[in-house]
Amino acid sequence: MVRALLWVLGLTAVHGLTVASFAPWDVALGAIVAVVLVTTLGRVALVAPGGHASRSRRLVGLPLLVGAILRDMTAGTWQVSATVLGLRPLRHAGIVVIPFGERSDAAVLATAFAATLSPGEFLVEIDWDRRVMVFHVLDAGDPDRVRARFADFYRRHQHPVVP
Repeated sequence: MVRALLWVLGLTAVHGLTVASFAPWDVALGAIVAVVLVTTLGRVALVAPGGHASRSRRLVGLPLLVGAILRDMTAGTWQVSATVLGLRPLRHAGIVVIPFGERSDAAVLATAFAATLSPGEFLVEIDWDRRVMVFHVLDAGDPDRVRARFADFYRRHQHPVVP
């Protein structure tokens, strides 16, 4: 119960930082979303199989995951800004299909969420039957490179936290 409350508080804080507002309505909305997430996904995503060592490993990997997401957000912001300001031409925006690979259901959701935080990438669909995520990306000129970037992000940063 205490752990679930800490997750709700943490997710509410992340929501406030994301929308850059801690106004009462924004905090309430963030808390509602956090409660829904913890209630629906808590058993899948927040409980580590394998005991305390696995939980410790996740805790150690979390700052690295957050740092990688912030790095991707910064790069995506620059890419979108350069395109909007005409510093970089928009040539190959399009759809890229990313296979789930070895990701668990919780990891698929975490990948989709993390990728969508970055400007220039937008989750279009998760096809659970075909086991693929469909993204619209600003630079889809080399779909294999996009898929390799998603796989590398998962392997290096996300898998230690959300396998």
